[in-house]
Amino acid sequence: MNNKYTAVIKQDGDWWLGWIEEIPGVNCQEATYDELVESLKVTLQEALAFYS
Repeated sequence: MNNKYTAVIKQDGDWWLGWIEEIPGVNCQEATYDELVESLKVTLQEALAFYS
């Protein structure tokens, strides 16, 4: 199954913030954009594994 999820990403000062719209609790904060994207991917995978 190839589901699509919506990542919302914003910069707040020196920090990058992001969350996945469709999965409550999947949110991250990192110092760089690339670190944030990777953290969101890992956190989403963990959440999906937990709920399956």
